[in-house]
Amino acid sequence: MAGEVVHVKISDLAFSPAEITAKVGDTLEWENADFIDHTATAADGQWDIVVVSGKAARLHLKKTGTTSYFCRFHPNMTAIVHVTAK
Repeated sequence: MAGEVVHVKISDLAFSPAEITAKVGDTLEWENADFIDHTATAADGQWDIVVVSGKAARLHLKKTGTTSYFCRFHPNMTAIVHVTAK
């Protein structure tokens, strides 16, 4: 069974919601509503995803844990994702 899609909106130079919980097998989708590009970059280096202005980008969640992430272009943009077991 496929997991759910968990949505995070990027607007006004912020991730919303800034803290989410998802399950292994879910897909995290960032939708960039800003007029500039952003990244979703894991603080521990696990992933680095460019989210182009007006577009969306996805990450399939494969393991449990808590990861802080930020935008490399705008380091004041931060968020946290908690990934739990199925």
